[in-house]
Amino acid sequence: MKGERIYFDNAATTSLDPEVLEAMMPYLTEKFGNPSSIYSYGRETRMAIENARKSVAKILNAKTGEIFFTSGGTESSNTAINAAVKDLGCKRIVTSPIEHHATLHSVENFKRSGEVEISFVKILPDGHVDMDDLEQILTSSKEKCLVTLMHANNEIGNLLDIDRVGALCKKYNAVFHSDTVQTIGHFPFDLRNTPVDFISAAAHKFHGPKGSGILFINENIKIRPFLQGGGQERNMRAGTENLYGIVGFAKALEIATANFEKDSANIRSIKQYMMEQIKKYFPGASFNGDPLGKSLYTLLSISFPKSERSEMLLFNLDINNICASGGSACTSGADAGSHVIKAINNDREKVTVRFSFCKENTKDEVDVVIEKLKELI
Repeated sequence: MKGERIYFDNAATTSLDPEVLEAMMPYLTEKFGNPSSIYSYGRETRMAIENARKSVAKILNAKTGEIFFTSGGTESSNTAINAAVKDLGCKRIVTSPIEHHATLHSVENFKRSGEVEISFVKILPDGHVDMDDLEQILTSSKEKCLVTLMHANNEIGNLLDIDRVGALCKKYNAVFHSDTVQTIGHFPFDLRNTPVDFISAAAHKFHGPKGSGILFINENIKIRPFLQGGGQERNMRAGTENLYGIVGFAKALEIATANFEKDSANIRSIKQYMMEQIKKYFPGASFNGDPLGKSLYTLLSISFPKSERSEMLLFNLDINNICASGGSACTSGADAGSHVIKAINNDREKVTVRFSFCKENTKDEVDVVIEKLKELI
């Protein structure tokens, strides 16, 4: 195995599927027309975008008019939060301390400008949102609320009961946005029958290209654009469309959906196998969140007892060609530690590593990682 890289950081990003690249290639080469141009070169690229939109809408059981292409999860979440405050009259934002920074920083920005109050819902010891606390906040709020809670946490993998939260939001007339970046492409969605106003997604989490995402806006919601300029995306997002990214998003979602049963069973078995091996060889280790309950099948967050050897664990894994992370890729390099782990398990005597898997991983790779961990810990 020497020299071969083991990539166990798929929650950060995934490899581009060769079939997705193949679908994108014509739009990177001969089909380069501007989708807003009226001649045939422009019309064929406009057609590609609209076909991609139809495909995505069909898979997610949404209407084509509810799917807007963006640059990814961060832009989508920022747009939804911005719209809730500026256009939908939300004066309080209800969120959790373990959201992705694309949500938390956006929310904090509005608080700084004095436009909203923030309420943080309590997180239970197993990493799940305290539903009773959420209802309590909504009951007692005099202002209109935006509830923004992620469908699956990107560091510990906990899954939110999106239907239950959506029903609560309906009951209290709150706007509901969910960051579904870790779940679109990994779980089936039925947006027509899900009580949600906005969801965000990114292609690079399911073997699509980076820089391509969607924002779903429920047809009952009317908002103004976040980016001003051209009339693209039915006047909702100015700027020449990321044509090949959009084609890639749709193709990646098609492949993920077609192979869902097979891939999810395989990835789940890899996660469970790794849990068994960790329990067997590292009795002092513990798992964060609710790994065998309501959780992503793609992700495993492990805390090892801190020692002189384990403190450098991520660095040493990297030297040994094993890619894993301490938490979110978006904060790696910052030595602040994970805000998610702090919120659920603030144990300074533990070192946390996130392993996240995809359809290309194998149990043999898990064996190699376990052998390395024995050496390093």
